[in-house]
Amino acid sequence: MNKTFHFGSLKYLIIFLFSFFIIILQAQNADYQILKNISKHRSPADDGFNHFISNTAGYISVGTPILMYGIGLIEHDKDLQNKSLEIGVTVAATIVETYALKYIIKRPRPYITYPDLSHLNTEGTPSFPSGHTSAAFALATSASLNYPKWYVIVPSFAWAGLTGYSRMYLGVHYPTDVLAGAALGAGTAWLGWKRPAPSILSAWTLYSPPSSSVYR
Repeated sequence: MNKTFHFGSLKYLIIFLFSFFIIILQAQNADYQILKNISKHRSPADDGFNHFISNTAGYISVGTPILMYGIGLIEHDKDLQNKSLEIGVTVAATIVETYALKYIIKRPRPYITYPDLSHLNTEGTPSFPSGHTSAAFALATSASLNYPKWYVIVPSFAWAGLTGYSRMYLGVHYPTDVLAGAALGAGTAWLGWKRPAPSILSAWTLYSPPSSSVYR
């Protein structure tokens, strides 16, 4: 199957997220009310669970493609290696895009704008979009596209959804931060799926096949 990747499509995704941010500024009160309602229904057991889920985002998003690549090397499975690289580059690209948007938009965290909102954690970066959520949905979407089986799709998106909710539960993100993170992660994964892994790696200059004239 011939797949093509157009960076112009990524540009439109970024433009969409900027437009989305302008729209959510009008929905700030709804964001506040949702977080207020979530904070009223916290419990010690839920606190621990949501801390745990939130903390898994980085480890699973980064660790999964690394583990896949390691298994591919051991098993001499080139297809697994290529898919792990495609997933890894998708997650890495999503993280770069997320942090770029964070520092361009510079939306304050909910507990900074609304001191009356209780929170269970603090963060040192701007709020929009949610980085944990974008990385989780990038992994879930890319893995599901590469392995379209229910036992991959269902747990992947269940975990990604729980990750997004945990960020609101902890009081460190608005609902619209989470929605934007999910859209960014899933959108980047879908765009990356339009091109095979080696070409994505070349496009992002993260990998280039060794030249026989150099490696002898």
